[in-house]
Order: sequence, then structure tokens, then C-alpha cells
Amino acid sequence: MADPKKKSAASSSAASKRADGEHTTQASLSDLLRSEEMDGLSTLQLIDLIASRLPPRHPSIIDLVYLRERIVSLEETHFQAQEALERLDAIVEKLRSPAFRVGTFLMHVEPDKAHVCVGGNDYVCRVDPQVPLADLRMGERVLCNEAFAVVQSLGYDRNGPIVRIDELLSDGRLRVGQEAGLMPLVLARSALLAKEKLKPGLEVRLDANQRVAVEVVGSGKRTDRSLETITELPWEAIGGQDEAVRAIRETIELPFMHRGLFERFEHSVPKGFLLYGPPGCGKTMLGKATAFNLRKQVKMHTSIDRPEFFLHVQGPEILNMWVGESERLVRDLFAQCREKASNGALAFLFIDEAESILSTRRAGRYQSILSTLVPMFCTEMDGLEPLQNVVVILASNRADLIDPAILRPGRIDRKIKVRRPDRDGVRRIFEIYLRESLPLAEPNTELAEAVTEAQFARVEDNQFLEVIYRSGRREVLYRGDLASGAIVAAIVERAKSQAIRRSIETKAETSLTREDLLHALRLEYAENDLFPSSDVTEDWLKLTDLEPENVIRLGPVRPRSRTSHGSGII
Repeated sequence: MADPKKKSAASSSAASKRADGEHTTQASLSDLLRSEEMDGLSTLQLIDLIASRLPPRHPSIIDLVYLRERIVSLEETHFQAQEALERLDAIVEKLRSPAFRVGTFLMHVEPDKAHVCVGGNDYVCRVDPQVPLADLRMGERVLCNEAFAVVQSLGYDRNGPIVRIDELLSDGRLRVGQEAGLMPLVLARSALLAKEKLKPGLEVRLDANQRVAVEVVGSGKRTDRSLETITELPWEAIGGQDEAVRAIRETIELPFMHRGLFERFEHSVPKGFLLYGPPGCGKTMLGKATAFNLRKQVKMHTSIDRPEFFLHVQGPEILNMWVGESERLVRDLFAQCREKASNGALAFLFIDEAESILSTRRAGRYQSILSTLVPMFCTEMDGLEPLQNVVVILASNRADLIDPAILRPGRIDRKIKVRRPDRDGVRRIFEIYLRESLPLAEPNTELAEAVTEAQFARVEDNQFLEVIYRSGRREVLYRGDLASGAIVAAIVERAKSQAIRRSIETKAETSLTREDLLHALRLEYAENDLFPSSDVTEDWLKLTDLEPENVIRLGPVRPRSRTSHGSGII
């Protein structure tokens, strides 16, 4: 029988031999993978590979798991630090990189080059292949890098200086004047304005480099003073000015109605006429009636309906404190008329209070604005060619102050005196204002006759002015001698106010009576606000038709108290 101790020793020896055999038969990682492959594996992949080759429940597996967790934590920390360094490097790189430049694209040069203006200098720049050259448009902003290569399109700028177009060149370019501190420039059009119909006087915005007109922003400082609609004002609606109406019709209407005869006799058509006379006698009304009736006559004789263009300008509106601005306004007025006339309209330039801008030039130490404004107006008048549908009308209470160069033949060819209406004229004006559509207590002809008779009566209450001539003769002017259309209109309106007030007080419908008109007549003259309150002879003479060389003194017959009829003033 065998000994048990010998069997136990033999079995342990056999187990040790088997374990040694297993270790000797297992290959290392270098035997399984090449060095290049091992270098391509991460630390975690190597640990996982080693752990997969160990026998199950091997005591080293726990150590490998702990080691793997430590390595994962370290790699996460390393990854975060690397990201922070990359961000910091990107920030430092941005701060150290040179600034990009913004330029204006002008034109294509080659398939990969562009003509760009940067900071007022021209460059032929390369274009980034990622930027389609065909998409770049004239006047757009482009971004250029430090090598002056176009890397991005920024579209059109929304800011820039504004200038006014002075002239359109034949090739489509624009000429601008001295605006916004700029010298006269010739500009190209942007792609936005390539097909736009531009004209002088429009305001356009430039790019930052002042090379291209980008967009139209308005009509400049051109003020539209034209009357949108001309009031229907036939010649029959103007009373007391038959002589002036006849002169205007002969001056304006005949050349349009009988153009063939004028050409046959080689008769030049008047360029304009002057309406002068006392205030309130219908000079402005005559100008408006001229526009309406001329269109009516042209349509009647030619069957062509030409719209009228009535440009109404108050003389003081043209005056401006800035050097050259008043002259520009004069040029602009004539340019507007020429534009409308070229489109077939009947253009009228009506300048009221003309003496304020066209008064006589005088030599002096200091230069006056008139020394340049009057020559500018003369130049524009000479530029108006005949038969171009443009009529210049001047109106003034003081025609003696207008420069003779303006009134000479060839510029203002006709001088038409607008006199104060006589008795029949005043009666006709009353009939016009006392329309039959109003609630009248009597027929308008009877009311007009009654109030006219009261106004022209040679009674003491109607005495208004005293005139002393050089011969020593004294003459008294009555209210009727200083009548005007404005006074008649004021009398009728005052009478209407009194009738309205009576209707409100009585709460009944009332009519405009003869007493209302007579009371309004007394109040209108009693206020004495329509005439100079001083005894300056020169001022009074301009309100009358008296010859100044024969008059020594002219003034009120007696002072009139403003409060004497104050209780009845409306």
C-alpha cells in the first residue's frame, strides 16, 4: 500500500509543472502585435488588451481596473486643459492678426481679380475662390484681408454723404457739385441705379469712398412750389381789370393760338411779362387765371389737353444766408419749368414780390446778394428759348425797384399795369363775390349796386386822403378812389360774419342783407389797417395812381380812432 504523503507531494508537483507549462506557452503582446500597431493603440486600449489575455479571476485584473480608472481621469483632465489652451491660442491669434479692410467693389478685371477702392486708393485684388466673382455688384462693400484679397461680400452700405446731381453725362455717369464739403466729382452708378431714370436736382447717396452713387434718397432741397390743381378761374370771373386781361391775352394766348402767323411774320414770342400796381388789385389772381385760360384755349383750338404747371414763388423765399444757395434756388426753379415744358405741360413761373430779389444793384463797399442773384436770373431768362411752353410772370407793388436789366426787352417784354378798379369794376367784383348760391335777401345785382354807391359816394364820411400838389392845389381822395378787389372781398366776408352771428343769436335762418354790407363797409375803412398809418408820401403814392413828381404831400384827411367802432368789429 502506497504512502499518502508521497501521493500529495506528487500531485502538487504535477500542478506546479502544469502552471509553469501554461505560462511558458502564453505569448507576449510584442509577439502578437507589431510595434507600429502597438504605437497606434491608446493607453486604455493596451490595458484592455492585457486584461483580456489574463485568465478569469486573475488577481491582476483588479489592479488593471483601478489603473484604468486613474488613466481615464487623467485623460479627461488633459483633454480639458488642451481645449482651454486651444481657445486661448485662438484668442491670442485673433488679437495678433491684422485688421481686415473694407473697400468698394468697382469692376471685374480678370476671372479671379477685382478692381476695389480701399481708403481712397485703387487696388486690383485677388478674389477668394469661395466668393463667386459673378455675384459681386458695382458699389458693394467687400472685405479684404491683410493680403488685399477679397474674402467676403458685405452688401451695400447704408450710410454715406449725400450730394445733388448737377448733370447727366452721355455715358450714364453723374456730375455732382460742391455739396457736403466735396469738390465737383464725376461718379459711376451702382448696380442699383444702372437702370434708374435720373435727372438733375435729385439727391443721391455715395459710398464711403465717394466713388459710386449708391441710391437715390430724395429730390434734394428742391421745394415743390407748384400748385397741384389750378382753380377754374375764367376771365369773366375777374372784375375791374378788363384792360389788364386784354393785354395778357394778347401777350400769352395769341402766340399759342396762332403760331403759324407768328412764324410767318418771324415775330418773337414774349418770354414773360410784369404785373405791377397797387396791392390787392388781383395780380396773383391774374397769374392763376392765365394758366387756366391758356390751357382751355389750347384745348379748344388744337383738341390737345395740355396740363398746366404753375410754379408760384414768393420772392423772399429765394433769399438764403448761405453763399450760392439763392442762386441755386433760381437755377432749380427754371430747371423745374424746363422739365415740365419738355414733357408737354404749359409751364408758368410766377414770382410774387419780385422786387425783393430782383431789385436794382448798387455799388458799395460790401457785396450784396443782388450782385449775383440778378445776373443769375438774367442768365436763366436768356436761356429760355421761344415757343418752349414756358412763361415767366413777375408781380410787384414797387416795379420802380426792380433792376432795369430784368425789365429790358428780350427778358420781360411786356409791362402790364394793374390799376385800381373803377366804379363799374367794383360793382362787378361785388357781383362775383355775392354769388347767387349765397342766402341773399335781395338779388346780387341790387346788393352790389347799393354797396358800390355807398363806397363811391362823394360825401364827407367817405373822405380818406388829402393830396397837395406842387401847384398848391389841394385834392381829397375818397374811399372809392382807393378801392381794390381785396377790400371788396374783405367787405363781403365781414358781412357774412355779421349774418352768421345774427343767425346764432336769433336761432333762425337769416339772409345777407344790404345793411350787413353797408355796416361791413364802414367797419372795413374805419379800421384803416389796409393803408399806411404814417404821412410818408412815398408809401402813400404806391397805393395810388398819382404821379410822384407832381405831389408834395399826401396823408389822411383826419386821424381815425381804432376804438370808435370797436364794438362792431368782428
